[in-house]
Amino acid sequence: MTRQSQDGLAQEGQPTQQSTARTLSVPDGATASLLHTVERWTAHGWLRSLDQALVLFLHELDPLASPLVLLAAALASHQLGRGHVCLDLQATLDNSRFALSLPPDTVAQGSGATEPTPLPLPSELLAQVNLLQWQSALQASALVAAPGKPSQGGTPLVLQGDRLYLRRYWQYEQDVAQAIGQRITASQHLRQGRSAAQDAILRQALDQLFPPAGNQATDAPDWQKMACALAASSAFSIITGGPGTGKTTTVVKLLALLQSMALQQNGRPLRICLAAPTGKAAARLSESIVQALQRLGDAQLPAVPPAPGSGEVRSLKPLIPSDAQTLHRLLGSRPDSRHFRHDAQHPLALDVLVVDEASMVDLEMMAALLSALPAQARLVLLGDKDQLASVEAGAVLGELCAQSERGLYWHETAQWLQQVTGQQVPAELQDMAGKPLDQAVAMLRVSHRFHADSGIGRLAGVVNTGRRKAIKPLLKAGYPDLAAYAVPDLTHSSLAQLVLDGGGKRFVDSAAKRDAGPVGYGHYLQVLREMPANPSPEALNQWALRLLKAHGEFQVLCALRSGPWGVEGLNERIAQLLAHRELIAQSSGWYAGRPVLVTRNDYSLKLMNGDIGITVQMPAGQALDAGGASGAAVAQGALRVVFATSEGLRWVLPSRLQAVETVYAMTIHKSQGSEFNHAAVVLPPSLSPIMTRELVYTGITRAKRWLTVVAGGSSNFSVLEEATERQVRRSSGLRQGEL
Repeated sequence: MTRQSQDGLAQEGQPTQQSTARTLSVPDGATASLLHTVERWTAHGWLRSLDQALVLFLHELDPLASPLVLLAAALASHQLGRGHVCLDLQATLDNSRFALSLPPDTVAQGSGATEPTPLPLPSELLAQVNLLQWQSALQASALVAAPGKPSQGGTPLVLQGDRLYLRRYWQYEQDVAQAIGQRITASQHLRQGRSAAQDAILRQALDQLFPPAGNQATDAPDWQKMACALAASSAFSIITGGPGTGKTTTVVKLLALLQSMALQQNGRPLRICLAAPTGKAAARLSESIVQALQRLGDAQLPAVPPAPGSGEVRSLKPLIPSDAQTLHRLLGSRPDSRHFRHDAQHPLALDVLVVDEASMVDLEMMAALLSALPAQARLVLLGDKDQLASVEAGAVLGELCAQSERGLYWHETAQWLQQVTGQQVPAELQDMAGKPLDQAVAMLRVSHRFHADSGIGRLAGVVNTGRRKAIKPLLKAGYPDLAAYAVPDLTHSSLAQLVLDGGGKRFVDSAAKRDAGPVGYGHYLQVLREMPANPSPEALNQWALRLLKAHGEFQVLCALRSGPWGVEGLNERIAQLLAHRELIAQSSGWYAGRPVLVTRNDYSLKLMNGDIGITVQMPAGQALDAGGASGAAVAQGALRVVFATSEGLRWVLPSRLQAVETVYAMTIHKSQGSEFNHAAVVLPPSLSPIMTRELVYTGITRAKRWLTVVAGGSSNFSVLEEATERQVRRSSGLRQGEL
């Protein structure tokens, strides 16, 4: 774009004494120049075709639309693809390079230096524009709704302060804020109207669920107990915390508490549903609930009255569900539609909904969920606020928990918590400047998985707080659960050792733990070779469970998808390594031992996005049907892929799997909702735009017992240090109101 047209952009937004929609008319050639720039940005991948299409549509709606308005619309649309709900005008003016999907070296090498006419950067187009000028141009446009304008209803764009939205996402944000606000207000009234007798019953039940530990320090608050108290008195609540802080244990006790109170009040158990964003996360939630219930004895549960007409004492355990489902399935997704079967007119039939891995829930899904929730139902969100946000636009949990570190509990909230739990909220977490939302958020602050001597826990903490200088000393400190080393290239022997046996020699005291130390993929491939001869269906199923468990012991995680150090390159290299060692018969196509990841929900096969299966060679003379029962006989060497689902094992013909990929390596994004005894996080040699503090933290915390951090090339962990300094800041206005 020429300097004349750049000045035209600035002058176009300049307010004057006669400013009206028509006095801000377009200078000759400025709009055409901008449309040409948008076309070139799209051709270079800086914008999406969808973004360009929106600009052309808006120009068709209003041919006199200011270039500043069309530019803002292009950037606002593009932000949705990058996870932002809106375009932050001031942030774009301060650092506009992040408004487009620019290659990392664009500014350093010049924009389009190899082209006859270099591509202009957003900073060049906005060089003479300030916030007031940009806002004035948008406020004057017939395409934009802004406070005080009469044409609020049908405009495709909405301006709120210094944030520009596409109308649909502005509406989602309004709906979510309003729905949560209504539930929080109702909760405040509910808590204020509680009687002393009700609080006494609540305290008695909490004391039984959380008996005082003999070695617990009296000044250490039991955050799990306080989280249950807050959630039990709220129509909307959030329980957040890092890995191992006991989120699932807390919610199981919460559900027992709610059921006992419901049975005492009206004799009817609550209808409780468990859900998660993905099939993998739902399966993990089901598994965790079952394990938590097994650890919880009946004596620890509150007493409940006998069933009507029966003198028998009832147990609460059967009233706590363990079957979780995906949010899409819960709401009833419709093919080729953004809408669900359940909405405000057709609400869900439930009393309590628990959503795990809530950090993965995007704004649009949260709006749909809240719309379908009955007015009297409770919503409990579980998740780690510091993990990666959703792939789609919005970081709902992160925004709602933005102040959870500070607590910001009102004095009356802290006083009530002490009354019903016996726990004192620390003075530094009390603040009358807190908002109503803060009174519904409980952060679990003690990790029961990573103790003081855990390298995984310390590295996660260092990364999460952005302490770049502490990373390398920590990696070299010799923690028994943490190994870190560089791999110069994909042919290096250290990569082969990691993949085959987990690189156990790299861990301190690994010799003493040899029988139960970290493993690699050689472990599950050994179990694969141990298939029983002529097994019964029951024996074959038991072996398959052992195989799937063995595979879950170890996983390679990547920051990137493409390139030699991404999923594509590492999957190919690892398969070659295993084939060279004759652990698998071939490295491409379908073969025994191939692990696959489902990439799209398949309801006909009852497989969900994120499910992992292992390809096995069936013994001659028998087979299992999809549900794991005895089926028709098969020939020697026939292949099946076995999956562990919430409904049991599923044996599937490879030809029926239309959306799967090999998964020796998976992206950190795909690993959300999963945990592995030994995780190996492989970092690329150079920094990528997607590498952030949240991505690295999420990768680190997938490891339960051992973590290997691999620095690709000669980066010497500088990529890890740089990524730690880059934090995701998604533009949104969800917490701008009274939430």
